[in-house]
Amino acid sequence: MQLEIRPDPAEVGRARRWARARLAGSGIDADEPLAETLILLVSELVTNAVVHTGRPAVLRLSLPGAEAGAGEVTVRLEVADRSGRAPVPRCVDGETTGGRGLALVDGLADRWGWSAEGTGKRIWCELDRCARGSRSAPACEAGTAAYGGMAYEAV
Repeated sequence: MQLEIRPDPAEVGRARRWARARLAGSGIDADEPLAETLILLVSELVTNAVVHTGRPAVLRLSLPGAEAGAGEVTVRLEVADRSGRAPVPRCVDGETTGGRGLALVDGLADRWGWSAEGTGKRIWCELDRCARGSRSAPACEAGTAAYGGMAYEAV
């Protein structure tokens, strides 16, 4: 499932509402920590796409069906935009009001990374439902390499 995002800051709220609505039929309760984390990650990645690229983007969610129950479940969030600029984590001081988005993604997601896609890029992250609270070093899927907590897909 996906949502087209316009290059407008108001789209961040619309993306959060859309993601919350998608959770309803997935077997993930809105007050579950996974859901709260997912909505925060949607906010951060859509904000980055809107603010830093000024171009349209696409938000994609891969959620389990209701039949998945409470077992091991991975939720995947992707934001594809039309900017070829690589995402760059920033080091910011305590007074700065922005620049922490990718640090939040790195701290909250079980895995994340990005890859070039056509003339743009795709940034993704995954949350494991049963892994909350037991997070260790990020695991890499085939074709990725870990670097500083981030995974970069081979292109």
